[in-house]
Amino acid sequence: MMPGKASGSQAPALEPCNPEAAMHVQTLIIGAGAAGLYCAAHAGPGVLVVDHARAAGKKIRISGGGRCNFTNIHARPEAYLCRNPHFVKSALKRHTATDFLALVDAHGIAWHEKTLGQLFCDKTAKDIVAMLLGLLQKNDAALWLQTEVGDITHDGTHFHVILHRDGKPTRVSAQNLVLASGGKSIPKMGATGLAYRIAEQFDLPQIETRAGLVPLTFPDGAMSPLAGTALPVRAQAARGPSFDEALLFTHRGLSGPAILQISSYWREGEDITVNLLPSSRDPAADLRALRKSAGAKSLATVLGGILPRKLVDALLGQWNLGGNIADMSDKALADLAARLTGWQLRPTGSEGYRTAEVTLGGIDTDALSSRTMEAKTMPGLFCIGECVDVTGWLGGYNFQWAWSSAHAAGTEIASRAV
Repeated sequence: MMPGKASGSQAPALEPCNPEAAMHVQTLIIGAGAAGLYCAAHAGPGVLVVDHARAAGKKIRISGGGRCNFTNIHARPEAYLCRNPHFVKSALKRHTATDFLALVDAHGIAWHEKTLGQLFCDKTAKDIVAMLLGLLQKNDAALWLQTEVGDITHDGTHFHVILHRDGKPTRVSAQNLVLASGGKSIPKMGATGLAYRIAEQFDLPQIETRAGLVPLTFPDGAMSPLAGTALPVRAQAARGPSFDEALLFTHRGLSGPAILQISSYWREGEDITVNLLPSSRDPAADLRALRKSAGAKSLATVLGGILPRKLVDALLGQWNLGGNIADMSDKALADLAARLTGWQLRPTGSEGYRTAEVTLGGIDTDALSSRTMEAKTMPGLFCIGECVDVTGWLGGYNFQWAWSSAHAAGTEIASRAV
């Protein structure tokens, strides 16, 4: 018996629950987010998607300021953090940003490109959710919302799952079980880490999780005087690449795209480096030129012409520098240039899962097939999206991983049903 088909973003009415009678589906997908919905659209017949939320695609709806940064045209393996850097290659190659964009175009969703290859909906993120729900419905898949996942067992051929809705249990058996419930990020939206607990039950190894794409914090009050100040920088953690994007000072520390990017590479106890003059090819020469053209002006005034004045005053006070720029030697200007381009800071922590956009770590990719996302030791168990130890850069990369990994699992499941 297949459950009723989904209608829009609402769960269909359930038949009376009978805990003694098992309902059979071909594929049970846990999680109605980006990965879960997209997998359901490709997984062939007999699919049931369940989620404890009141609406599907909650993270999609709020992403990109409500316009959903749904992919990045530069999505490539190098833009992903994973213990096995080769794991992402197969899924990303087989279902690319161009493939997903073609689907968006086919559904008449208007979009635009922002900086660095980031693609956004012109109108609303709800357009992406509606597209996914339409695809789910086209595949005759069912969607049960406000449904809790209870006990899960496996008898050697099928998974048996107890689902709870309105306090009533339904026993479901499924040949395939797909974990697509995300990570621990933004718990106020319902993140629970359920996929990790299920993976542990089936002895899948996991990489320690931590918050990623998250603001970094500093000692109380250290950055408060600069709160609200923003500027373009080049930021880098002790490991990983540098990022040329905006930095924002907050009351608790540092945020902005540049900081969120390097936060995924940062570890407690390590410094970060901020280049405040990212567009300058020779900062020392630029300062000498300023000395020549504005020698009568104070150093603070001259630097205030190229950097936010509040930041200039704070830095010069910290470095005990002042006076007129005309009085500074070439060496002094070279030293100042080195400080401005290599500002060393040591965060004390991060804002954590509360504000993190993603969860780093998760189900170890060594336990999964890179082609199908299926567990090597548990046939029929698939892990996709954020719960896997794959984390992309800020800017649509993580949505692309959701689409690519979901497509890999979904098409594999569908091929077996033929």
